[in-house]
Amino acid sequence: MKRRTFITLLGGAAAAWPLAARAQQPAMPVIGFLNSASPEGYAPMATAFGQGLKQTGYVEGQNVAIEFRWAEGHYDRLPELAAELVHRQVAVIAAGGPPAALAAKAATSSIPIVFTSGTDPVKLRLVSSLNRPGGNITGVHLFLSELNTKKLGLLRDLLPQAKAVGVLLNPTAENAEPQWSDLQAAGQALGFQIQRVNASSDRDFDPAFAILVELRVGGLVVGADPLFVNQREQLIALAARHAIPAVYEVREFADAGGLMTYGTNLKDAYRQAGVYVGGILRGGRPADLPVLRSTKFEFVINLRAAKALGLTVPPGLLAIADDVIE
Repeated sequence: MKRRTFITLLGGAAAAWPLAARAQQPAMPVIGFLNSASPEGYAPMATAFGQGLKQTGYVEGQNVAIEFRWAEGHYDRLPELAAELVHRQVAVIAAGGPPAALAAKAATSSIPIVFTSGTDPVKLRLVSSLNRPGGNITGVHLFLSELNTKKLGLLRDLLPQAKAVGVLLNPTAENAEPQWSDLQAAGQALGFQIQRVNASSDRDFDPAFAILVELRVGGLVVGADPLFVNQREQLIALAARHAIPAVYEVREFADAGGLMTYGTNLKDAYRQAGVYVGGILRGGRPADLPVLRSTKFEFVINLRAAKALGLTVPPGLLAIADDVIE
């Protein structure tokens, strides 16, 4: 097993924060935690967020409180949940996922916002630039949407005889169409027929997989979306039941039994967001904090899943994997 790290222009987190504004904060500041997913599916990420807070001296229940608002995959609820946090007059909003970040930005131009986003936040118009975000918002960019073409290439290496590949996207997400355009172009270059299926809730998963079976796809790319991460066990079970080799966005899928993942470290992104939130509580200004870019890209293969699908993973893929689950 081999590990590698890709370093981008920005990474890590601020080492020290100004203390001048500390006296202006209440004795127990309140953080609004707005998330597109559910507490069950994102428990590891919420824990990592708390670890980031702790790095700046904040511990929930001791010197900071957290108001959690979970959309449970129902993105249409996010504006209402964001409005609740604004009415609560929280000190900072931590917005997990592009839908939550967009809802938070629409709800307030004064309360600081720290987002985690798998899609380019400039393209989403969350910030004006990565280095100088401006306004009341900054955060962490995970590059997950931009990595779909790489995932498609990994499927080509694993399934050289495959003709058709499915793509699962959430049509209600802002990043769905950019992902689809990128995958269409990449699929054409790789000689794949790309077949799109949509799912905007877990109720759509069974019908989507029924369509994939009817289309006789040789593999599947699961797009970047908080709903899919949240419902990863259901997606993995469906892929196994229908014998469809799939590649997913973050290693949590491989840990749960998925075949392959390629993406950045989601838990570390939430930890970095926690560090930024703690820094803002200590007087930092979002406009002065550049958007952090995830620095670690992981390719994980689950050999148990490959064996269950009757697949032999080529030595070349095993050689470039950062982690192999045996």
